[in-house]
Amino acid sequence: QVQLVQSGGGLVQTGESLRLSCVGSGFTSDYYTMGWFRQAPGKVTEGVSCISSLDASTNYADSVRGRFTISQDKTTRTIYLQMDTLRPEDSGLYFCVSTPALYNGGFCPLDEILTYDSWGQGTRVTVSS
Repeated sequence: QVQLVQSGGGLVQTGESLRLSCVGSGFTSDYYTMGWFRQAPGKVTEGVSCISSLDASTNYADSVRGRFTISQDKTTRTIYLQMDTLRPEDSGLYFCVSTPALYNGGFCPLDEILTYDSWGQGTRVTVSS
């Protein structure tokens, strides 16, 4: 059973940065897809970014492209989300996710929430204006 343990997050001001981490375990394959989703109060859960361990290709939501960077350390099965130039609308509960489905070329999905069958415990990010 895959387990995802998140760390990071917190309270920052507009324009500041945060980094989230997620350590995965229990994968049955060396290749998998991981990513981040977020849920803001009163809003639908949305995909933020994802990364493929197959070719390290990435995908970003338009709302975070250019400000957030996802990366991975395959040796420790850890992914990171570096969030720069944070805005109040980035506030929410961030979840690390994974799926055994494989994607390459930057086509890991952000609009197919049911694709991801393992979820972390969630990490709160609050950006004050």
